[in-house]
Amino acid sequence: MMKKSLVLVPSMLVTTLAFSLVSFSSAAKWQVIEPESRVSFISVKKGDIGEVHYFKQVAGQLKDNGQFELSIPLVSVVTGIEVRDDRLKNLLFEVARFPELNVSALLDSAVLNALVVGASKIVEIDGKIKLHGKEQTKTFSVMLTKVSDNKMVVLSFQPVIVNANEFNLVAGVEKLREIAGLSTISQAVPVSFVLTLTQ
Repeated sequence: MMKKSLVLVPSMLVTTLAFSLVSFSSAAKWQVIEPESRVSFISVKKGDIGEVHYFKQVAGQLKDNGQFELSIPLVSVVTGIEVRDDRLKNLLFEVARFPELNVSALLDSAVLNALVVGASKIVEIDGKIKLHGKEQTKTFSVMLTKVSDNKMVVLSFQPVIVNANEFNLVAGVEKLREIAGLSTISQAVPVSFVLTLTQ
């Protein structure tokens, strides 16, 4: 009886350890590093005056099964002019009612697992954008680069065009135009991003 127990205990320990490792691996996540990540957009006014803006806060994660989630507090918008920041927050985004922009997507886990250190892969991903109470699906062209075993960069290979009418933002754009005394503000906005993730 004693010999049988001595044989079973190590076997049980090995099985338990293996199960724990598998569970840990499947639950592992890639986290977005805020200081090394940026989501930017370009506004065009008076027909041909373009300006670059960005959000200074981003948070997100990528699970090993390919599920990706990104959230951006809209209050973190930076345009380079404080009064314009406040106008975007209150007149356009209406942050009191709609505080965040959210993006969710499903990446091919096989592509993620096959990516080796130093390699890059360009993929097309359908992502859901939730903004101002509306949800739209956009196709993102992104470049995945595995910098090290625990660091990856997700870069927009080309900008994504977001239209104000897709997210009920036309009225907000018009308010901005009127208060700034501008002839026009484009309702089509190119958006690009670089996201650095660690595991």
